[in-house]
Amino acid sequence: MSNDPSSRPVLELDQVRLAFEGEEVLRGVCLRAMQGERLVILGRSGSGKSTLLRLILGIVKLVSGSVKFEGAEVSQMGRGRLNQMRSRIGMVYQYSALISSLNVRDNLALPLEELTDKSTREIEAIVDEKLALVGMADAKNKMPAELSGGMRKRVGFARALVLDPALILYDEPTAGLDPVISAVIDELIITLSEKIEVTSIIVTHEMSSAFKVATRMAMLYEGRIILDDTPGHFRESTDPVVAQFIHGEVDGPILR
Repeated sequence: MSNDPSSRPVLELDQVRLAFEGEEVLRGVCLRAMQGERLVILGRSGSGKSTLLRLILGIVKLVSGSVKFEGAEVSQMGRGRLNQMRSRIGMVYQYSALISSLNVRDNLALPLEELTDKSTREIEAIVDEKLALVGMADAKNKMPAELSGGMRKRVGFARALVLDPALILYDEPTAGLDPVISAVIDELIITLSEKIEVTSIIVTHEMSSAFKVATRMAMLYEGRIILDDTPGHFRESTDPVVAQFIHGEVDGPILR
């Protein structure tokens, strides 16, 4: 492997197995995310996609295998190192998860105030910069309840960026949004990844969004990655599970 750090995976999962109450959810998952990639993870509802994100963050513990972030084994990290790692990962939640009692400015400032020693002036500058990146500069003093679903989503994006992460995890970023706002969110994911060169992992089951934002795609089915390839190869795949899923067909092995 090259000594160039950019050629190494930002995230690497190797033979990951995970079980809840004795039932295997992940059965030997292998996956890599390289610098600057937009990796879309596809799969049915309940297939373990969001669980993968929790595993990356060290929230749930694997049964066996390895999860490495920037070369460090997540399962071997103590609380302090784990918190340090999490500060390098931005998380965009399905329904934004903004704190309803705080205005937009304070939602973004909170991780900076709690996890850094930056001055108030520095924090204000970062908040302004990140809100401008997502086109929400005018919403700084608004409360979450005053924002539409799409606006809350964009503020959630800005909050995920305040600590300048190496990786952003998106959990169903267009869920509950109309097609126009969904398209805006898709474009924002692409723009942010290119502008700040951040690696992105996007969990979704919405095909239009998946094919629009992905530079690479992986499909999770029955606890395993059954295809990991470019969007073009996904469209051309003859695998019956992949073909049924991406085309939304009734007939096929998924419903048998």
